[in-house]
Amino acid sequence: MKRFDGRNVLITGAARGIGRAFATAFAAEGANVVIADIDIAQARETAAEIGERGHAVQLDVADQQSIDAAIVEADATGGGIDVLINNAALFDLAPLTEISRESFDRLFTVNVAGTLFTLQAVAKAMIARGRGGKIINMASQAGRRGEPLVAVYCATKAAVISLTQSAGLALIKNGINVNAIAPGVVEGEHWDGVDAKFAQYENRPLGEKKRLVGEAVPYGRMGTAEDLIGMAFFLAGPESDYVVAQTYNVDGGNWMS
Repeated sequence: MKRFDGRNVLITGAARGIGRAFATAFAAEGANVVIADIDIAQARETAAEIGERGHAVQLDVADQQSIDAAIVEADATGGGIDVLINNAALFDLAPLTEISRESFDRLFTVNVAGTLFTLQAVAKAMIARGRGGKIINMASQAGRRGEPLVAVYCATKAAVISLTQSAGLALIKNGINVNAIAPGVVEGEHWDGVDAKFAQYENRPLGEKKRLVGEAVPYGRMGTAEDLIGMAFFLAGPESDYVVAQTYNVDGGNWMS
């Protein structure tokens, strides 16, 4: 018997990157996984790679109708959602004096409103089914501190940590545990884009910022998506039943709280 046999896991932003790694890992442990992503073609490709346990759903977390439709579809797959991983997010950076309202609105719409209203829709479905569930929000070490060039992204992830606390307290009475993971710097497509933006504003060659932040991690390297899977398994499983409204750092020692 596998760890998540018979469990149904919905992961937003799961077509690639960390979300894709989570989807693959949960499916390997017996879960039925709904890969929810704005890029439905890539979501279907990821689902096909996973096999019969993978199901693709189009989801734009910036659009309430899309959220509602995707949750209805996902909740009908395999008998209801047992676990939600709120992973979809965007990143941007700029000097404080150059932050645009467009960038601010886009990041808060996806990272904060998207997290809240996806969580809300799933919580309603979980409450209606009456068997509780687990909700995992993806925060960041950026939500623990400010950074000169990353004010808006840091603020969105701080908001995710705060939402996790409030939602955790509100929903535990329904048997729904809400917690979060705060990754540090994670190797992959996302950080390639981050590195390029730092190169632009700090006048660095491509790759240098990524090398420097990796060397600065106490563990000695950047993280990988696979480094986050153990915490996701813990928060999705019965071992975390008494864990409520917490945000766990998985960052190689970058932040202590």
